[in-house]
Amino acid sequence: MKRLTRALLLLSLAIFISVPVLAAPADEPTALAMTGDLIVARPLGVAITAIGTVIFLASLPFTALGGNVGRSADALVTKPAAETFMRCLGCRTAGHFRAPAN
Repeated sequence: MKRLTRALLLLSLAIFISVPVLAAPADEPTALAMTGDLIVARPLGVAITAIGTVIFLASLPFTALGGNVGRSADALVTKPAAETFMRCLGCRTAGHFRAPAN
């Protein structure tokens, strides 16, 4: 029970620490944004992608009957995977890539 309490406390602290990241300007990710992304957002994104994949596979027969396989795959698998794996560290959305420093 103590391990669960400690894990929940650490998760709560990580989320609490990463909340100010939402108020930061979107121009250049800060070190805090990158740290919060690495500790909280990326593992959460992996979990959401895995859960979406399971839901997609479970609903596949029904979406195939309705002809919505592409839309379902895009919403449940592709978009969460892109937000998790195709986004720069600390960026808010996929597709926002920083220019290389000269």
